[in-house]
Amino acid sequence: MDLMEKYDTDGYAIFRNVLDAELIAEADQHVRWLQERYPGRSGEDLSTELVARDPFWVRLVSDDRLLDIAEKFIGPDIALFASHYIAKPARTGKAVLWHQDGAFWPLDPMNVVTLWLAVDRSTPENGCLRVIPGTHREELHAVREHEGDDAVFNVESDVTVDESKAVDMVLQPGDVEVHHPGIMHGSNANTSPYRRCGLTIRYIPTSTRITAEPQPFPSALLLRGEPGVNTYQPKPRYVPGEHFPFADAPAWT
Repeated sequence: MDLMEKYDTDGYAIFRNVLDAELIAEADQHVRWLQERYPGRSGEDLSTELVARDPFWVRLVSDDRLLDIAEKFIGPDIALFASHYIAKPARTGKAVLWHQDGAFWPLDPMNVVTLWLAVDRSTPENGCLRVIPGTHREELHAVREHEGDDAVFNVESDVTVDESKAVDMVLQPGDVEVHHPGIMHGSNANTSPYRRCGLTIRYIPTSTRITAEPQPFPSALLLRGEPGVNTYQPKPRYVPGEHFPFADAPAWT
């Protein structure tokens, strides 16, 4: 079964060794820089409103190797809807409860693909992503509030999940897991001595409308092809001393 067939059948696929070690090392340093710059945020809360103002973040999600994967699923006209680092700290990293992404997103139609880029090695011990294969063919379920502070997000799908069917996404830095907006997925807490960091990247075809107001959506960026139905944030200029320094920064001035 090739990767596209696997995605159609199971709702996910894994692409190995997509990004080089040098760029992943920059992503690792970027996360640490963000945590120093925004000390009020946990490593699991680096997301939407930060993306479009950050030249390295935009450079990373614009990488042709990632866009080429996205194009296989959504076609040549590609925009960023959202992106989120989830850097679970060692020993105290919180769980992500079972959910379907499509139940939460302001998109019409729900034509979107998530690329989950491994910045760290991701294993069952440090709380790797887990999916329930085939659940992308189910309807989008209602969600419910979760009480307590033991999870990254305080909502979950309002259904009983058969965890015996869960598959662990064991990834090496630079690997990319791709999943469907309807697949049931989550992750356990990180009780290991090692951080587990991944970057979620939500790509949409530019024919999918972001329906949230106001416009443009804070992390909406045109990355490839025709602009379609949305308005977008301007791409940021790199300012030395203000932004995270990276190898390609001169091209962003």
